[in-house]
Amino acid sequence: MKDEIFSVLQRVGRSFMLPVAVLPIAGILLGLGASFTNPTTIETYGLVALLGEGTALHALLTIMASAGSTIFSNLPIIFAVGVAIGMAKAEKEVAALSAMIAFFVMHTACNAMLKLGGEILADGSIAPSVLEGTIAPSCGILSFQMGVFGGIIVGLGVAWLHNKYHKIILPNALSFFGGSRFVPIISTIVFLFVGIAMYFVWPLAQQGIFALGGLVTGTGYIGTLIFGIIKRALIPFGLHHVFYLPFWQTGLGGSMMINGQLIQGGQNIFFAQLASPDITHFSSDATRYFSGEFIFMIFGLPGAA
Repeated sequence: MKDEIFSVLQRVGRSFMLPVAVLPIAGILLGLGASFTNPTTIETYGLVALLGEGTALHALLTIMASAGSTIFSNLPIIFAVGVAIGMAKAEKEVAALSAMIAFFVMHTACNAMLKLGGEILADGSIAPSVLEGTIAPSCGILSFQMGVFGGIIVGLGVAWLHNKYHKIILPNALSFFGGSRFVPIISTIVFLFVGIAMYFVWPLAQQGIFALGGLVTGTGYIGTLIFGIIKRALIPFGLHHVFYLPFWQTGLGGSMMINGQLIQGGQNIFFAQLASPDITHFSSDATRYFSGEFIFMIFGLPGAA
């Protein structure tokens, strides 16, 4: 039993690597684009003639920043598809399509429940009684701000359904819908009810996540030390991705209102601040989860090589 759980956690950690692999290039595009189109940066270093508004380089950097930003804005569905691909044992393309469908269905069901419950008004606006930032667009669908957690839930759930049903044999009259074609069908049905259930479950889960995140960030440097020790200790077992990802991408890593939008997760907060022209000082609470990493990356890996 213990070995089976360990094996599953390792597979979950490896499945995170596919969506995580795109983050460096997204960060580079957003970092370069946002930094060198920031009016303060341009004026401070006297680069108005080279990078000022209206120049070719300014236009290119603006496009780069937009391209990087859209990846971070759509991380939930990227993780849903990536985790489903990583956890599926065969016919991974079917799992990917099913995860995307399930993601839309779950958030649409949440949207409908929020409208029925009065949290979303008839004109599409959010009711004044709703806590700011808890409801936000996800791929154009106004739903709970589940962030990457929502994508991971979809990815893991669809992967389980896919591995269980991708070889199912139906009666002759329904044989066309058997096998891999059954996976997106069952995923749609299951995540319709998951979306309904999330209306009741997610607010409680969200409170728990914020409370735990507040507890971690409230411990200051001791919390950062514990985070670093646990992460390094898990690397030999291949489980560190399961541990650190929630701090980087979800409310466990803190939350902050930036330009009127609630941003969750240390890495997301950092890049949202980088992309904002109004931010003059980065949050140390957000970037604390990267502290100590660069010593290993700059000196440790070349030393080992």
